[in-house]
Amino acid sequence: MASNRLDLNLLHVFDTIYREGSLTRAARALHLTQPAVSHSLARLREHFDDPLFSRQGNRMVPTPLARRFVESMRPGLNQIHSAVNQFHAFDPASNRKTFALALRDVLESTFLPQLVTRLNSYPEIEINSQRIARRDMESLLAAGKLDFAVDVLLPISDQTAHEQLRKDRLVVLARKGHRLAGKKLTMENYLQERHILVSSRTEGPGIEDFELSRLGLQRQIRLRCQHFYAACQVVETSDLLLTMPEGYARQIAARSDTCILNPPEGLPDVDIHLYWHRAYEKEPALLWLREQFHAVTAERQAQPQLSD
Repeated sequence: MASNRLDLNLLHVFDTIYREGSLTRAARALHLTQPAVSHSLARLREHFDDPLFSRQGNRMVPTPLARRFVESMRPGLNQIHSAVNQFHAFDPASNRKTFALALRDVLESTFLPQLVTRLNSYPEIEINSQRIARRDMESLLAAGKLDFAVDVLLPISDQTAHEQLRKDRLVVLARKGHRLAGKKLTMENYLQERHILVSSRTEGPGIEDFELSRLGLQRQIRLRCQHFYAACQVVETSDLLLTMPEGYARQIAARSDTCILNPPEGLPDVDIHLYWHRAYEKEPALLWLREQFHAVTAERQAQPQLSD
């Protein structure tokens, strides 16, 4: 290394380039010009005697040394940021901020409309919603590439914090002309029908199938697909049933030739949790967005459920 001293501002630039994967986006996030960020990167490269990042297409990909360094550097940098941020309030009306969220497709459909409605009064706030592999959630939260993730209850380490936002009741979607439309679903006639399973995985059971297996029961899966929206379209033109969260089922049934059936007794509710990294949990901007999630959840809980 060129020196034992390193400007703390350079560490902040390094961390931002690492998170953004782009000099242009890093400059925007840091409110600097791109030449200024490039100059800082040149100083970092000289200090470490390593390129740190190599350009691959439109992304700046970290070198092995950069990956090792960020793992040891980031905890200390996070502590410094937290210590500084606790003295500065976040004003969503004037502070520009882009929040990165990880949401599955159903959660995008049920969370984003109400969340964006709440944020309409704050023109400087942007939301970047993305789908990630669940195995990458903790590393992306730790790296600061994600601010929050919303998902079902998952096994996590002590470094990741979480709280339950709500329970989603499972219901059954069918086409309006289905022979069971308007009738009471029992476990017997539920299992006699053919079903759609929505999963990003290529194999394995769904949440409802885990519960059925505990009862020694099994559904007839006719179609396995990746997205609920596609599954809902299949329901509309077939006799297949789709078991899904009630909030999204209401949205679909309101604008399609489908109806909602109460599930048979024995199917579980789905716990929806909010995840974040403990190193960032005191940052004012993230505390503010958590409040918005709580408000959206409260609004949803006030909506009436489907009655028998």
